[in-house]
Amino acid sequence: LLANGASGIAVGMATNIPPHNVAEICDALKLLLRRNPENRDKVPVAELIERMPGPDFPTGGVLVESREAVTAAYETGRGSLRIRARWQAEPRKGGGSTVVVTEIPYGVQKGRLMEKLDELLAAKKLPLVGDIVDESAEDVRIAIQPRSRNVDPAVLMESLFRATELESRFGLNFNVLDAGLTPKVMNLREALCAFLDHRRAVLVRRTGHRLGIIARRIEILQGFIVAYLNIDEVIRIVRFEDSPKRELMGRYDLSNVQVEAILNMRLRALHKLEEIGIRTELEALEAERADLTGLLDDEGRQWKRIADEVDRLRETFGPDTELGRRRTELGDAPGAEIVDFEALVAKEPVTVLCSEKGWIRTVGGHVTDTGAHRYKEGDRERFVLHATTADRLVLFGTDGRFYTVPVDRLPRGRGFGEPIRLSVELGNDSEIVSLMVHDPARKLLVASSDGRGFLVPEKEVVAQTRTGKQVLNVAGDVEAATCTDGAGDHVAVLGENRKLLVFPAADLPEMARGKGVILQRYRGGGLADARTFTLAEGLECRTGARTRTFSAEELAGWLGKRAQAGRLPPKGFPRGGYF
Repeated sequence: LLANGASGIAVGMATNIPPHNVAEICDALKLLLRRNPENRDKVPVAELIERMPGPDFPTGGVLVESREAVTAAYETGRGSLRIRARWQAEPRKGGGSTVVVTEIPYGVQKGRLMEKLDELLAAKKLPLVGDIVDESAEDVRIAIQPRSRNVDPAVLMESLFRATELESRFGLNFNVLDAGLTPKVMNLREALCAFLDHRRAVLVRRTGHRLGIIARRIEILQGFIVAYLNIDEVIRIVRFEDSPKRELMGRYDLSNVQVEAILNMRLRALHKLEEIGIRTELEALEAERADLTGLLDDEGRQWKRIADEVDRLRETFGPDTELGRRRTELGDAPGAEIVDFEALVAKEPVTVLCSEKGWIRTVGGHVTDTGAHRYKEGDRERFVLHATTADRLVLFGTDGRFYTVPVDRLPRGRGFGEPIRLSVELGNDSEIVSLMVHDPARKLLVASSDGRGFLVPEKEVVAQTRTGKQVLNVAGDVEAATCTDGAGDHVAVLGENRKLLVFPAADLPEMARGKGVILQRYRGGGLADARTFTLAEGLECRTGARTRTFSAEELAGWLGKRAQAGRLPPKGFPRGGYF
């Protein structure tokens, strides 16, 4: 199981054992054999890992797991090991290099891998890759052309490892049947000890079987000796007696097996040299029987015999042989630092246009007059953002989830664009609350329709998948209502009942996820809008094209504590229900 690997599934259980290097297995077995049988369960798995450092897959590749992670997997019998493709950079004319993949992870189908690479390349989701060509014959050879000569091959491969099966995981599960045919998850030491116990049981059974064969042969040879000593009388009995078998058994005290062998003997076996050969064979068999009997009585000799078998096995499959050489390279675990691949995209200024119905597109340059850009009938402009192709957009939905969209993957041109739901998995029953250019140094104020909210660092809301990242927990009829810049020392909250409350921003907790705390209490309705501001600079509100700033003195009557009801806003406050 350890050498060849095994995988299977049954009712309520499964097993998945990777293949290993035979020479390394032998080294680990030798370590156990040097201990007394009663002390083998005390050998640390870490010592076995030093001799058997990890799987050895026939397809090669590179094992990129730390020694601690590998040891933990083999100590418990369960774990997950990362395998990466083996690659090399080949220089090309004109500068730069071509990345050539020569080995792919175990269990990955090359045809399916190439289809996935082609799909990602066509969808422009591999910004560092210019072209991919399958040059494989009998061996794997996938040539990857970087988009430009300045692309670092290591960074290019990191992007492919993240997006494709050039990096895969092998789920290790040592669920096996023990000697009593009971399912059990074993660690590495238990599996090796079970193998040694099995080899000893095989040795004992094989020795017992051989002793049985020797005993039968000795019995026959002893009968032959009797026949040679009385050859003339034996011939007479065979020729003239009516029942030679019974006569021979009665006269010379021979067994049925011995008499049958004598009666089946050929005439040419009666010469003198054959008698000498029989006596020589008899002596050799008796010596072998004595040796095997001593082996069965001596457990130490049994383990010595097993150790010799392991040595011969290692000699056959040694690391210097073609069959026994290690194929999977043992690499270092990749660093925890995350490479921002979008930062490697050429920075070009663009303007992001998003309509009320969620159709999004970009146009070149930072456009100030967007009146010339058309929208579908019944739709109109909602968000206009100045960004670059290296930026990412952060979208907040009424489901309380944040979604991340790279700007360079948005459609460009003067058409209507495409629905934002093609880029992120925003539910059909959810709408866009806010859309902004990502700033990792910023904090955001998020709040739900029932008046709860909190501050969240924007670097914590970035989603790595299309499904987004849940930040504000909402349920039932409650929805996410607002998301705005959290800079400032005070928070202004406006309810649907048009009551305004201002309180210190220090009363708001900073969280990565949750329902938040009560910002404002309502008897009926809920939250209409919320924002943070600096009290000394005043609260800026907009009504149409007109903007008014309420000073700290004008807001003195609305300053209070978090979770109060507030009061109707001052004269001149916007009547639309929003700041």
